[in-house]
Amino acid sequence: MALKPDRQRNRESDDITFFMNEAAVRGGIVVVSTVGSGAAMDQATNLCTYAANPSGKLPVGVLLVDMVNKDLTQTHLNPYNGEVQQGGKVLLCPQGTVHTNMIYPGLTIAAPQTAYVGPSGLFTNVLSNLQNAPAVGYFMSNKDEDGYARVRINLPLTSPVL
Repeated sequence: MALKPDRQRNRESDDITFFMNEAAVRGGIVVVSTVGSGAAMDQATNLCTYAANPSGKLPVGVLLVDMVNKDLTQTHLNPYNGEVQQGGKVLLCPQGTVHTNMIYPGLTIAAPQTAYVGPSGLFTNVLSNLQNAPAVGYFMSNKDEDGYARVRINLPLTSPVL
């Protein structure tokens, strides 16, 4: 589990316009992979991903569901765990506070450091080789003994001009 249940989010700003074609665990920051045309609410080309190199990418929110790849003829999705079949629509949180362990390993986190998108959807507080990685908010706590920290996400409701 990469998210603890104590999260606060503006449900009016939740984003359900993107699909995700990979297995992924909740709690990381996703970026735009490809976009559809028009509103693109149900276009499979409207994809988000955990980017290996987020430099210059557009972040869209924190992934709030687990993306799984299950054989649905043998088992079913667990709605209580928030599982979504690979290739399905995802629930994203562009604004709010989450308690996540999706933090780049080996970092010392301290509040109120700026939070950036790191490799593979991880949060980071350093830019080092990611000079164009976008800021997504700030850390509201240090990491606890389990590696979790509170992060305040504040992505714009409208996309910037690319």
